[in-house]
Amino acid sequence: MVPLVQLSPLIKMARYSALLVGIFYAKKRYDYLKPIAEEERGLEAEEKKKREELERIANQLAEANEDTILK
Repeated sequence: MVPLVQLSPLIKMARYSALLVGIFYAKKRYDYLKPIAEEERGLEAEEKKKREELERIANQLAEANEDTILK
């Protein structure tokens, strides 16, 4: 097994600093994007309800047209 190499304290500090900056950046970015995503999900849910309602109406019209006496 290869013996461990001693890292410079400056390199260690830089690595941990980069890690902490990355964590803080990710948290800030997540807080920024979360409300936008929630709004998009709400809009998609409304559109889905509208599509389902239109499909239901189309199905009812199709059934009404099929059920005629003149078959």
